[in-house]
Amino acid sequence: MQRTAVVDESYWLTTTPETRYPAPDTDLTADVAVVGGGIAGLCTAWELTRSGLDVVLLEADRIAAGVSGYTTAKLSAAHGLRYARLEAEHSAGDARLYALSQQEAVERTAALCADLGIDADLEGAPAFTYLRDPERVHELREEAAAARRAGLDASFVTDTELPFAIAGAVRVEGQLQFHPRKFLLALAEHLTGAGGRVFERARVTGLHDGHRCRLTTEAGGTVRARDVVIATHYPVFDRTLLFTRLTPRRELVLAAPVPSAAAPTGMYLTPEDGVRSLRSAPYDQERRLVIVTGESFTPGTGDVRERYARLDAWARAHVPHFARADTGYRWAAQDNDSLDHLPYVGHAHPGTQHVYVATGFGGWGMSNGVMAGGLLAAHITGGPRPAWTDLYDPRRLPPVRDTGRLAAQQAAVAKHFVGDRLHTAHVDSIADIPPGSGAVVRLDGHRCAVHRDASGQVSAVSARCTHLGCLVHFNNAEQAWECPCHGSRFATDGSVLHGPATRPLEPRGIPGPPA
Repeated sequence: MQRTAVVDESYWLTTTPETRYPAPDTDLTADVAVVGGGIAGLCTAWELTRSGLDVVLLEADRIAAGVSGYTTAKLSAAHGLRYARLEAEHSAGDARLYALSQQEAVERTAALCADLGIDADLEGAPAFTYLRDPERVHELREEAAAARRAGLDASFVTDTELPFAIAGAVRVEGQLQFHPRKFLLALAEHLTGAGGRVFERARVTGLHDGHRCRLTTEAGGTVRARDVVIATHYPVFDRTLLFTRLTPRRELVLAAPVPSAAAPTGMYLTPEDGVRSLRSAPYDQERRLVIVTGESFTPGTGDVRERYARLDAWARAHVPHFARADTGYRWAAQDNDSLDHLPYVGHAHPGTQHVYVATGFGGWGMSNGVMAGGLLAAHITGGPRPAWTDLYDPRRLPPVRDTGRLAAQQAAVAKHFVGDRLHTAHVDSIADIPPGSGAVVRLDGHRCAVHRDASGQVSAVSARCTHLGCLVHFNNAEQAWECPCHGSRFATDGSVLHGPATRPLEPRGIPGPPA
């Protein structure tokens, strides 16, 4: 059945109002400047403001409309087959600290909603990690035991509400799901009501790190602050070369309303089938919105339309009534995986006392964003440090066991940086580009990212990412240029959609007669 309406946008954005915070029209001073208006930035700004500090938050576009606006919005300490890996690669003590920090973030969010009167469609739900392959059941038993040792209410089960057979699952109680935009927009209102200042369309392009930090914006303004927090998802300023220890990952999301009785009440995840995530959210009186996520890939690689088709086929085969829904939504989420599977939250590099970073959330940005807010506030205010402070310190050295991963990651970047340049062009000429698509073409000796819109109009920009110079690739489903090296994304006109790039792709002229 062909749906009568498919919305190529996040459901969270379509069901909340647009924000209209001002752009800065003068130089600013503050105790703390927070760069980035997603969940990590807003939670950090809120915690600092409620501590009595003068806080300025600077968002390049609109708050809660970037990565945090495109999440699947699970608020959970159950992160797949995480705890057995943490015990094996770190220690049982580190696994306990990780669980404690994540569960504390879940409970902190519930407390904020209660204390501030925020209606964010908050629902309690158990979290499941399941497998269908009976040969892998031992992994689930090991994970359930490790999660229990870490302090979570976890158990191995074989029965779930899923409408298909499984070999087993790890069930973790006491988790939450919510509407992230409703939560974050309300938090921003409380932030400004408490004296914090929020600015939008304020892309930060420069940072001077010192006893008194100085930021410069795209519009030429200056922000001076004692402390700076870089909460831009992927650090736009990276004095510690964190980009060598981060791998960008993009995942596709499909959603459709089904009868409430057919919707799952738990949150489900499997590493099988290219990773599949399943949960539901309130929709109307008779239906719930089923949200299906999967098809993890590096930005700028592969055919995204084919990936959407595979995810849609899986959803139609495994979710009752999904194929018969008259409305559908589709969007994509992005996150960064750290080398050792732990986020980087704290001092940005060994030589600074005043610049902090929060990144590497590994697909679990909701709990980690809240966790980062509390941890960074403790750093900056000088309050009691959480027990997990050292666990997330960005200045930690990669363990020797991770040198192989680091080498493989950098080899993949080098493959794109060097290998992509060995091709004369991704297509031979502009004439080869069909409407609604894009490709890299050599024009007058320069590699250009050329896009032909649905009407046939052609435009061109430089194909070199303004972060570190890798060549961009075209995402045919989302109509965007993406860098496969570090995940920067650009609109077809070259404007920045997603960092670490802070400058747009340079425009290029089309030589000769119109194609």
